[in-house]
Amino acid sequence: MGAEPAGRGRRAGRRRPLRTGLLLGSCGALLAGCASMPDSGNLKSVDTSQRPDSQSQVRVYAMPPREGARAIEIVQGFLEALTSDDPQFAMARKYLTKKASREWNPEQSTTVLADGPNTDAGNAANEGEGSRRYTLTGHQVARVDDQHAYRPEDGAYSQSVHLSQDGGPGGNEWRIDQPPPGVVLGESDFQRIYRPVNKYYFAGPAGAGVSGRTGLVADPVYIRQRIDPLTQTVKTLLKGPTNWLRQVVLSSFPSGTELKDPDKSLTLDDQNRLTVQLNSKSDGAGQTRCKEMAAQMLFTLQDLTPSGVEQVTLQRSNGSMLCVLSQERAETVAAHRSADRPDYQYFVDEKRRLVRMSANSGSAADPEPVTGLLGTGEQPLRSAAVSRDEQRAAGVSLDGKSLYTGSLLSDDAIGKAQLRSKAKAEEDRLSTPSWDGRGNLWVADRDPKRPRLLWLDQGAGEPVEVEVPALDGRVQEVRVSADGVRIAFLVEKDGKTSLWIGRAERSEGDGERPEISVLDPTPAAPRMEEVTAMSWAGGSRLVVVGRETGGVQQIRYVQCDGSVLPGTALPGLTGVKEIAASEDERQPLVAHSDDGIVRLPTGSQWQTVVKEGRAPVYPG
Repeated sequence: MGAEPAGRGRRAGRRRPLRTGLLLGSCGALLAGCASMPDSGNLKSVDTSQRPDSQSQVRVYAMPPREGARAIEIVQGFLEALTSDDPQFAMARKYLTKKASREWNPEQSTTVLADGPNTDAGNAANEGEGSRRYTLTGHQVARVDDQHAYRPEDGAYSQSVHLSQDGGPGGNEWRIDQPPPGVVLGESDFQRIYRPVNKYYFAGPAGAGVSGRTGLVADPVYIRQRIDPLTQTVKTLLKGPTNWLRQVVLSSFPSGTELKDPDKSLTLDDQNRLTVQLNSKSDGAGQTRCKEMAAQMLFTLQDLTPSGVEQVTLQRSNGSMLCVLSQERAETVAAHRSADRPDYQYFVDEKRRLVRMSANSGSAADPEPVTGLLGTGEQPLRSAAVSRDEQRAAGVSLDGKSLYTGSLLSDDAIGKAQLRSKAKAEEDRLSTPSWDGRGNLWVADRDPKRPRLLWLDQGAGEPVEVEVPALDGRVQEVRVSADGVRIAFLVEKDGKTSLWIGRAERSEGDGERPEISVLDPTPAAPRMEEVTAMSWAGGSRLVVVGRETGGVQQIRYVQCDGSVLPGTALPGLTGVKEIAASEDERQPLVAHSDDGIVRLPTGSQWQTVVKEGRAPVYPG
């Protein structure tokens, strides 16, 4: 998403001859002076914060078409109505003929344009008496599909809108009989109206590097944040995972499960407990399966309210209780990886040893070498990775040629390298390794003659070459998400490096060695011309270092679906070369910059840890 603040420049670049009004409400009430609005002239855009707690205080209401409105006014009014907080788009439908209103499905898709649709009256064509056609144009940046999944789409947008003069109360008013598919709006309006939510599903057997049946995988979607978000989110969860993730996850909700009364809003009681009555599809679920269902719902709803959801009660279609699960017990049912709090942060010090420091950002203790061969300096290191249980580590030799693994619990002698690169240049050899949730190790060999992505079972044994059929370019860095299903890559092509996310899939193959593939790669930072460093920073979020076209280096959070929320840029830092984040979002960022090893506690500025060091990492 763009860096422009919400509401500013909202209609920039559009030559709109007339704009019908939108009403603004605060806390559900109309603002004073807005009850009567002109039917022509320009309105000022609304500059609101993108934070959910403040956004809930501002609501936007559409106005119906005025009697005798010209065709262009109807088009403009319809587009404005799409940006309002109208639950069922009832006001937008008033700009359509009755037939078009019945057939138009706003849930089909949401097309996001950089500056909103341009409706220059110069492109209108008079097809005859009582008929008009306009072309909406703009630069498309993304599309949200009928599953609420966001995907970047960069290109020109052009869609015709047809009107006829046979609608309205009098039968001779201009109305749209061929609207554009779904909803189309500008990026600043999208950022104001929608918010990201992580749905959670269990890792399926096809997922490579996941923790098995109890591991949860985040499935990010976008919902309208002021239109009953609790009920919307539950409905979206029950519909199942998005197409991109469907092959590697499972839902414990039986197929066809829906709310018993889909038109009734779900509400929390005064103790933040939620009761959900389901239809008959789930009536026969046993206690184990029901609690898995409740765990999916609990973790999905945690970020929708300031204090989270304390308890979920699921009911059968007849109203009897199916099961109850509290927030405290949810972790015993489903492993929510981002809830794991690391003990330490790690980096390679000036003696080329792997050292650690307390993950507590307030600790003043000096870094200390880790236990084991990688902490001795006997084998100088360029980079390292620590397993998620913090019991093992993998290190790449200073020349980038060899990969070693060792225990962090005992002192072992340096053994044989697990992997060697044959590349001539040091920068073309092994990347920083990454551990997945099952304790397997991933690393890229950047040899131009034979670039490979490799997987090592439990960090040992013969490396398995991973198929990445659709990735165009050479992998420079690889990071595996906590759930092990998503793989983030820095990919170099034609001298530029970009960030991609792929889906890891595994099958047993014909022999003992598994077959592993990374499929359907999607851009995760499409606005950045050059990405130089990245790290996972949550179930569906990464922190990236890079620059946009013509811009300077910046550090910001991005969603793994390619969307960026406003206000996610982080304090600047000079010459950032590497960055690390914990998937426990309470932990500070750690970076290697011109100032040495630094970290960024929440709500603070960057603080120097040591002047010399490199390759900071959290477990993973």
